Amino acid sequence: MKEHATRLALIAKLADGQFHSGEALGEALGISRAAVSKHIKVLRSWGIDIFRLQGKGYSLPAKLELLDCDTILAQVKCPSLEVIPVIDSTNQYLLDRVGTMPKGASCLAEYQQAGRGRRGRQWLSPFGSNLYLSMYWRLDAGIAAAMGLSLVVGVAIAEALESLGAEGIKVKWPNDLYYQDRKLAGILVEMSGQAGEAAHLVIGMGLNIAMPEAEGEAIEQSWTNLTEACDSLPDRNMLAATLINRLHEALSEYEESGMNGFTPRWNRLDNFLDRPVKLLMGNRVVEGIARGINNQGALLLETEQGITPYLGGEISLRGC
Repeated sequence: MKEHATRLALIAKLADGQFHSGEALGEALGISRAAVSKHIKVLRSWGIDIFRLQGKGYSLPAKLELLDCDTILAQVKCPSLEVIPVIDSTNQYLLDRVGTMPKGASCLAEYQQAGRGRRGRQWLSPFGSNLYLSMYWRLDAGIAAAMGLSLVVGVAIAEALESLGAEGIKVKWPNDLYYQDRKLAGILVEMSGQAGEAAHLVIGMGLNIAMPEAEGEAIEQSWTNLTEACDSLPDRNMLAATLINRLHEALSEYEESGMNGFTPRWNRLDNFLDRPVKLLMGNRVVEGIARGINNQGALLLETEQGITPYLGGEISLRGC
């Protein structure tokens, strides 16, 4: 859309963190000062914190590092990468192209207009604050072989963040990353395929990097940013490249050997290991002590009856 192109050009002008007058921005973009003001209003609705100072113009609070496809491609082993600044959903974009992409094809966005999490929940996706990444993977062994895949992805992301200097990153069964008992990232695995045929998987991840407090007010659970876990935050292009590489490696390993190699890695990172928890399954609540996972990716819960494995996408885990 022409409007998006103008807005992205406006963001690129403001990304240096300096003040720019409405007149100068209008001249650079070939639009009126009034049009600049209208576009600024839309950008604010995208979650970009743009402020205006009388006599100086518009500015961002700090420099904004925009995702760059060429910069990322120089650091990754990726058969296909698209960086689409404004998109409805990175997962949906790849789902619509299943069957036409090579395994490992990835999509990144700056802003999702219809980002989604598990169970149809909205995933808040303000522009440039976080990282929204989806990857396509084909499992020739079929849908049944995808059991536990979200756990593998969680381990891969946590280990990638550790390699970049983040400390204290944990995983929460079955599909979240935590830091100090607060949600840092979410994983959404969507799949299609027929019995006896290959499974087509789209693995989506939303990682909070520097989510503005105002944008996070609508989130119904405690959350945090990667800035809290890193003394020195890696640049977003390096972060994206590292995540893509680690995901590709982990999925290849999973394809070869299943969950076996990932179970101890998960248990090392498990946020709720040996802690009292509640399992919520519809109207049913089971209380016990979390004892990690088994090689099928099931949560092991110890109660008075012993240790029982639990599987299923509708199970929620909450600290007591």
